[in-house]
This record gives sequence, structure tokens and C-alpha cells, in this order.
Amino acid sequence: MTPNIISALGEIVSKKNILTDPVHLTAYSYDGTPVMSRMPEAVIFPENAEQISAVMRLANAERFAVVPRGSGTGLSGGSIPVENSVVMVLTKWNKILEIDRANLTAWVEPGVITEKLQTEVEKLGLFYPPDPGSGKICTLGGNVAENAGGLRGLKYGVTKNYVMGLEAILPNGEILRIGGKNVKDVAGYNLRDIMVGSEGTLAIFTKILLKLIPKPQKSITMTAYFDSITDSGKAVADIIAAHVTPTIMEFLDNTTINCVEDFIPTGLPRKSEAILIIEVDGKGAEVDEDAEKVFKALKKNGSTFVKVAGSAEEAALLKEARRMALSALARVRPTTILEDATVPRSELPVMIEKVKEAAKMFDVTIGDFGHAGDGNLHPTCLTDERDKQGIERAHRAFDFIFNEAIKLGGTITGEHGTGLAKRDFLENVAGNVGIDFMKKLKLSLDENNILNPGKIITSKPKCEGPLPGRREDIPEKPHGHTH
Repeated sequence: MTPNIISALGEIVSKKNILTDPVHLTAYSYDGTPVMSRMPEAVIFPENAEQISAVMRLANAERFAVVPRGSGTGLSGGSIPVENSVVMVLTKWNKILEIDRANLTAWVEPGVITEKLQTEVEKLGLFYPPDPGSGKICTLGGNVAENAGGLRGLKYGVTKNYVMGLEAILPNGEILRIGGKNVKDVAGYNLRDIMVGSEGTLAIFTKILLKLIPKPQKSITMTAYFDSITDSGKAVADIIAAHVTPTIMEFLDNTTINCVEDFIPTGLPRKSEAILIIEVDGKGAEVDEDAEKVFKALKKNGSTFVKVAGSAEEAALLKEARRMALSALARVRPTTILEDATVPRSELPVMIEKVKEAAKMFDVTIGDFGHAGDGNLHPTCLTDERDKQGIERAHRAFDFIFNEAIKLGGTITGEHGTGLAKRDFLENVAGNVGIDFMKKLKLSLDENNILNPGKIITSKPKCEGPLPGRREDIPEKPHGHTH
């Protein structure tokens, strides 16, 4: 990138909002994805939509890539810089613009921390259900870009179920406004759902309209212990078959249980092969009825003990223990590779066994946990990126896990996104026609392949000459970051 382009960027966003020193750039060369990084040419912090539009027009004229970024907690390489790129950081856009109690909505900027919105709306007796594990630090813009899930996804759905409208900057610099506070709106194509989960490849979000719901009145949280990991999976299937939809139904295997207990002791049973953390919520008697159905399913499937949280504080501690699973596992070895395979809920017991099989077959240590109620497992390999053979075995283990998930009617990612990390697996799920459709959609909006190129799919631009995002390889320089 030439000094003239850097200077032009500084004129657009002002010199105080651009970083070019390699020491500062390093912090933006990676995200939460292990063994992947690349240095950007510059990092910018635009202050308004007009500046973003101007940057995109410059990028198209000068043929450099723009990579949007929030807090950088993503786990599929979505915000990792590409060749000849500028990282656009939106964390300073952190205002809750409006909470509309009459219409149960909130307008927010993309840099608002997820937990901040949840805290503010709950003060008003309202509820924003999506709760990704990194909720204390991830941004709502990133949540929308990745269609983030979380512990409460089983009952309440994921981010896309709560996005009602967007203001966004398109790759050519135009400002797009879609959606609104109407409960019903079927005018034209559903552009909103195309944008949600687009991983920063189709637009840069500047304002987001989110749906809120009334806060649940009552909840019961419990932990069930199992001597058989397969029995825990069968219990999940039976709970769903009993027509109960828990708010939370989380799974931890023995490796993860012990890592969590070493990290934040909460009294989890170290000898159990698996535990389920389950919560039901709602109104009055229906919560007790659901809890009783859950107890019966747990007992039927060999649960050795069920402990009910005696207070809100104890329930919060149990859920925090689950949220800390990744951090706890990450303390064991220098490199932690967290993955995200999802299968139909009825196939969960089989998938759990396939993860165990992969660990044994390829001689790797895998801790397994995840959102058991929606079939979304997070097999996590504990390794060391300096051990090239160990990393190769880990990759082969995950190849096996993804392929087995697909055979069971599952998918390669339930909530982390495709990004760079899973791009090569996408065709196995979407097929040739699906990939071709995505490429046409991408290039119809971004003909010069400027915005976050190379993520999800690889697209050849229509015009000639060297352009960003043409490289087919994934950034190769390990950064040593452990997540």
C-alpha cells in the first residue's frame, strides 16, 4: 500500500484515528482463531457513516481490501486481515441509541458490548436473549455479522431472530437502510436476513434495530451427573421428545469438567463422565411442570445425581462455569483449537461418540462441551502449534469430525461462522450450486472484491489486475495466540 493511500485514509478519518506503527498493528493481526494471523497495512477508526462511505470509495478506486472488526473474539478467522488490507474497527461506536418500551425494540450502534445491552434492558423488565459465550466483551455488530448463538439458543433462538432492521454501508460506499419496528413486513426480498451472518463480506453495519421480549418471571437451574457420556446424550433427546424446551441445556465431558474445576471451583463432579446444566424458565406452574419432566428424563437415562440450584447466585455460578469452559481448557496447553460441529438433536449421542473416536484415532486430547439442546458441540483440541505433527493430527481429527457430522445430516458450524477456518469445508454442506449462488451474490454487491475478501468463499473479481483477496491460501503466519 502506497504512502499516498495511507495519507488519503488519514485525511478521511483524521490522523488521530489511523494506526500504521507495526507495534500497534500487531494487536489487530489476529482474532480469537488460533494459528492464524496477518499484519494489516493500517488500522482505522471511523467516526461516522460518511467516513466509512468515503473509505469504501477509496478502496474501490485504489484496490485495497477493507476488513471490518469489532472486539476480535471471532473463532473462524472472520476479522483476520488479508493481503493488502486495512482493518476498520468499530468498537468506538458504542452507544445504545434508543430503548423503545412501547414497541419492545432497541436501536444500537455496532460497537455496543452484548452484555451492556442485556443489563440495560433488564433494568426495565425486558430481555435480550442471545448470549454468546464472549458476551462480556463481544460487540453486537459482530454478533449480527456472525449470527451468534449462545447458551439460550435452544429456547430463544439466535441473533437473526432478534434483528428487525439495519443501517449498513455497502461495498461501493452507498448507505442501505432496511427493516423497521413493524412486526410484519414482507415488502420485497428479505435483505435483512441476507446481511445477518454475512461475516462482514456484504456490508458494514452502522446501526442495528433489535427486538426485545418481556423478562421471564421464574427459572429453575439444575445439574445432572452421568457415568456414561452416551447416556447424557440420550437424556437430551428424551427431554426434547417430552415436549420440553429448556432455556439452557449444556453439556460438559470429563476433561472439560476437571479443567473448569481447576480454573474456577464450583463443585462440579470430577469423576463424572459428563454433566448437563439445564435451565427452564417462564411463568409460574409451567416452570415446575417442565422441571418435573426433565427430572424424569434424566432418571430414565441413568443420571446418578441431580442438583437444583438453591439461589439465583448459585444458578449464575453454574452458568458461568459453562461459559468459562473454553478459558479453562485453554490453560492446559499452549494452543487451543475450538471447533463447532452441529447435528440434528436426535443424532447427538452418536456425534458425542464420534468426537471420542476422533481423539483416540488421531492421538489428540479433545475436551468436548456445548449446546446439547440444539445439537451444537464444541470439540476443543488441546495442543501446541510448535508441534507440527501434533497440529497436523488435530487438523485430521477435525476433518473426521466435520465429515461425520455431515454424514449425520449436520453442518460444519452452528454459530461460529465459516470465515477462513472452514471455507474449504463449505462446499460439502452447500454444494456446487450453493457456492456458485453465494459467489454471484457477493460479486453483484462487491464487484471489485474489496470488503473482507476471501472469507466464506473465494471470489474472482470481474475486473483485471492484481486485487485484494485473490490469494487462495489461509494466512500462514502463526501468532502464538491461545484462545
